[in-house]
Amino acid sequence: MTSPLQPKQIAELQAIVGADNCLAAEADRLCHAYDATQRRHRPDVVVYPNSTEEVSRIMRLAHAWRVPVTPRGAGSGFSGGSLPVAGGIALALTRMNRILEIDQENFIAVVEPGVVTADFQSQVEALGLFYPPDPASKEFCTLGGNIAENAGGPRCVKYGVTRDYVLGLTVVSAQGEVFRCGGRTLKNVVGYDLTHLLVGSEGTLGIVTAITLRLLPKPASKKTMLAQFSSIGGAARAVTAIIAGKIIPATLEFMDAATISCVRDRSPIPLPDQCKAALIIETDGDAAYAEARMTAIAALIAPHDFLCGQIAATAEEAERIWRVRRIVSPSLKQLGPDKFNEDIVVPRAQLPEMIAALEEIAARFQVRIVNFGHAGDGNIHVNIMVDLRQDGVPEKARQAVEAVFRAAVGLGGSISGEHGIGTVKAGYLGLEIDAVAIAMMRRVKAAFDPDNILNPGKIFPQP
Repeated sequence: MTSPLQPKQIAELQAIVGADNCLAAEADRLCHAYDATQRRHRPDVVVYPNSTEEVSRIMRLAHAWRVPVTPRGAGSGFSGGSLPVAGGIALALTRMNRILEIDQENFIAVVEPGVVTADFQSQVEALGLFYPPDPASKEFCTLGGNIAENAGGPRCVKYGVTRDYVLGLTVVSAQGEVFRCGGRTLKNVVGYDLTHLLVGSEGTLGIVTAITLRLLPKPASKKTMLAQFSSIGGAARAVTAIIAGKIIPATLEFMDAATISCVRDRSPIPLPDQCKAALIIETDGDAAYAEARMTAIAALIAPHDFLCGQIAATAEEAERIWRVRRIVSPSLKQLGPDKFNEDIVVPRAQLPEMIAALEEIAARFQVRIVNFGHAGDGNIHVNIMVDLRQDGVPEKARQAVEAVFRAAVGLGGSISGEHGIGTVKAGYLGLEIDAVAIAMMRRVKAAFDPDNILNPGKIFPQP
């Protein structure tokens, strides 16, 4: 931990952004002390810059003072990436929320990091364009945060993740220098690919202040189905059958029996007791193509413990289907007051094996595990629901989390698909990445930030 910032230092920061945008009161520091993990680390001061120039000037001071800086968007992350674990400056980028350009001829947009993801999607869709990445928190998360974590979402199975849409970045270094990487073209092999190195780096290498994004034409039509199954194994085999059938849906979401039990009484669509798993499947394209793909999918999943399927005929019916998925997270509290929310990934073909492993882990450690997520790309949101006030439960939960990670890696998967590493998963990095690769990553961090002032305490295991 660093020493608290002195009044003179806070005054220098206020001279850059204004007194109203540099806050050191206890309440302001507390509001920026946590994220979705609910862990708390208070910064010494919260600063709201409004331009690349202001960020540069702030970083020059921080570099001179050797004060930690934690970039922050909406604070909706599940890995502790925006927690100011070393105190110092919480650099809140939410004032930098302008869409600077939408180029309809070249299918490009330039935005600032504080733009809310759903707001951006709405604006480009009004012009007949499409920005596919759609994290569950898109109604309040920011594009800068999406860049930091390489966010995904349900549409990743067909369209890819945030990194696949980033063409260029404007970045402020740990020393306060401004540099640009990438550009406005789809092809660019000039020098090292710093753009894609920075995406997913969790604010540890530089502070992104402008983003150039690639857009697509908006799909003309889509079809949405809720498919119900009598077993989770059947649903998992159905996913494999769809992909083996050479069909890539726009979305392919799944919910297991524990998830179905949580939402059954609140679901806008009947989920009978014999329903032990469900898939939400969406196809898109022109109307005939989307319809044909959905018809083919219905035939492929029928042999796999399939109970019934509802295909939306209207946008309102599609919304009812997606409501089943959206009510999952707020319904989980009935299973336990404390949640370990992990997002493992396995190759799609190993999904049935991973589901079986999760059931075994739940039984072995006597914890309740609720699984849902993006079956189409093998990304499972594993929610271990416990009451940490009970004796022995914290250690049991920790062991269960480690067992989940080991099982995923053992199947050729990853301990994180879209949440990042942050502080929560840093201790498990070595399960997936060998010592030589970790050492290389540390060298990259040291090259960008030799004084370790940019979001310190993240990604790498700490002493």
